[in-house]
Amino acid sequence: MHQAAKRLPPKNSKASDLVRQSMNEWGENGIPFFFILDYDLQKPLAWPLDKLSPDWIRFDFKGVSNADPTPASLSPQDVYLSFQGIDFQKYNKAFDLVQQHLKNGDTFLLNLTFPTPVETNLSLEQIFYTAKAPYRLWLKDQFVVFSPESFVVIKDGEISSFPMKGTISAALPNAAQRLLNDPKERAEHATIVDLIRNDLSMVARQVQVARYRYIEEIETHKGRLLQTSSHVKGVLPPDYCSHIGDILMKLLPAGSITGAPKPKTVAIIDQAEAYTRAYYTGVCGVFKHGNLDSAVMIRFIEQTSTGLVFKSGGGITAFSQVEDEYKELLQKIYLPISSPN
Repeated sequence: MHQAAKRLPPKNSKASDLVRQSMNEWGENGIPFFFILDYDLQKPLAWPLDKLSPDWIRFDFKGVSNADPTPASLSPQDVYLSFQGIDFQKYNKAFDLVQQHLKNGDTFLLNLTFPTPVETNLSLEQIFYTAKAPYRLWLKDQFVVFSPESFVVIKDGEISSFPMKGTISAALPNAAQRLLNDPKERAEHATIVDLIRNDLSMVARQVQVARYRYIEEIETHKGRLLQTSSHVKGVLPPDYCSHIGDILMKLLPAGSITGAPKPKTVAIIDQAEAYTRAYYTGVCGVFKHGNLDSAVMIRFIEQTSTGLVFKSGGGITAFSQVEDEYKELLQKIYLPISSPN
């Protein structure tokens, strides 16, 4: 795995250095800003918040937004989303490759993803306004994100991460207990929490797991899903605002969408997936008054020259069964739209 040592530093170091330095300067001078950092840091983006035009980029992070008031919402019955999943044999080939690396001890957890062409009666802009998610982002003619997962949150000098691993349909009998008791899901979650704890230790002190493996519910146009999350937190140094760009870059790529150990796992991902993630599984966020809220860019629909593509995936461990993982990849292709109350 000689490629691994070369993989974690950004491929486009000039662009990432410029964005990192800009975020440091804005943080030091108290200038609010917004950022979008792609998975490979090939095209990282950042702007002062007052320079962000809603004509071409809109965001809503837990109600903090630059978007116009939300139009009337749609019900699941009004929404059309269809797709034909990736060929199972193609997925199985990548899965087998990952399993071989797991057996060799090269990785303990790897997040395997694939793009799926989709068709819908909604535009990317309509999806932005209709989706129900803590983090929503729309970039004109490029993509829309409706992410349920935080990357890091900074409040009053405390940094927190909320890794999300483990998904099940809420319609299944005893769904919550089945998810909590599943050996594969337990192992996957434990690995990612340990990885996030180690990541935060690079930038903070007194790192601890504040809450371990609790269940959250997500509404989709196909029904409810249950997911497990944890809360890991630490204390930043007093001058963190002037190093906010350094902090973010040290934590990338996000552990929850790569795996452990991170450098080797990222190299295996490149080999197994054989496609460009681009902004999918990158991070986006807003920094203001010393506080930061950011999201992992999952639940992601991209506009391509041949149509819309939904990128999705899941964590693979030695306990994984290929049929279950393939089903989870497809299960995550949804629009989070619930019936109006």
